[in-house]
Formats: sequence, C-alpha cells, structure tokens
Amino acid sequence: MTPLRLSYQTIEFGKTDIHLCTLRNRQEFHDPEGVAEDLGISSAAWPIFGVVWPSSMVLAHFLWNYDIGSKRVLEIGCGTALSSLLLNKQNVDITATDHHPEVETFLNRNSKLNGDSDIPFERTGWADSNDSLGRFDLIIGSDLLYEDEHIELLSDFILEHSNPDSEVIIVDPGRGRKTKLAKKMIKSNFVSSVFKPENTEYLDSEFKGHILKFVRKS
Repeated sequence: MTPLRLSYQTIEFGKTDIHLCTLRNRQEFHDPEGVAEDLGISSAAWPIFGVVWPSSMVLAHFLWNYDIGSKRVLEIGCGTALSSLLLNKQNVDITATDHHPEVETFLNRNSKLNGDSDIPFERTGWADSNDSLGRFDLIIGSDLLYEDEHIELLSDFILEHSNPDSEVIIVDPGRGRKTKLAKKMIKSNFVSSVFKPENTEYLDSEFKGHILKFVRKS
C-alpha cells in the first residue's frame, strides 16, 4: 500500500509561527485495518481532516488576539487543529476532539514540531455519550455543518460540554445552516451574533462565510 504523502508548511500570526505537517492533498488515503471505515468514514471523506481549510484559517486568525484569559477551551472537529496549536503556543488551557482516528497522531506530531507540550485530545463523535471531556468555558470549531442532521448533533454536543457561563465561536463557510444552528442555541439561552471576518488577506480567495458567536450568562 502506498504510504501517505505529507506536506509541511508554516503559518504566521504576527511574530508567532505555527508549523504544520498535513496531508499533501485531498486524494490521500490510508486505512489498512478499516478503522475509519468501521466508524463510518468513507475513503472520500477520509482525507478531509488532514488539510487546512479556509474556515480553519479564519478561526485561528480571529482567536489570535482574542481575550481568552484563563478560560478552559475545547476545539471540536479540530482536524489539523490549527487553532489548538496556536492557543497551545499561547499557553491557553486547550483540549481538542475529533471523530477521525488519525487526528491524534497528527496533533501530537505537530505539537512536537512546534516545540510545545502535547494537547489533551479525545476521539469522539457528537452522537457518542461516553466521552470524558467535561465542560468548558469556550468552545470553538470551524466548518462543522455539512449535513442537516449535524445541526442538532452539534448543538446537543455543545450543550453537553459548555459551562453555564460560556462562549461558543464557530466559523461557517456558508453551507446554509448557520441560521438553524443559531435558533437551536438561542433556545438554550445563548445570545447569538453573526458577522463577517474583518480581514482575510491571508486567504487565496474571498471568504463568503461568517463567524458565529454565542454567549450565555447564568
């Protein structure tokens, strides 16, 4: 079986460099023992975790100067975990999670590549009910709403893992489901705001999506 072809890149945030090892492209696939297949991840969907998407870049740049303070942070559907790696570099209390079985390997590799400690990680799906993640003050994610069924799964997962006083920041590239997610979050006493990122010159093309922010006070 052909080994995975990898790519290395450095993404700059001011004077902070984040080094990333990713898949070379979206055609890579390696599931010799069928672990991903058993989790319902098809060969076409397999490489999605391993490349840097525009929404991931937008989220990381938004968080770069965000006032997180001592908040406990969870990145869901982290993929290449660019935001987690950036926050880890800033000594933020960050935990990452994803459904894909290869994410943890890349996350640990990239933490070492950046000279930082390993980021706590747990592989779990939004429909799973047996994770040990606990609750968080800030939950972040990017490009999460691929299907209509994801709206309820995602909102339920967020509610399960958010403290009474909490924030949620999600970057959506414009898949047409942000309003439905906002309605679900508002029903759970979150205040919703939707806005365009101020500056996306670091992207190769225009970003047509939005940043979704939800805030709840007990």
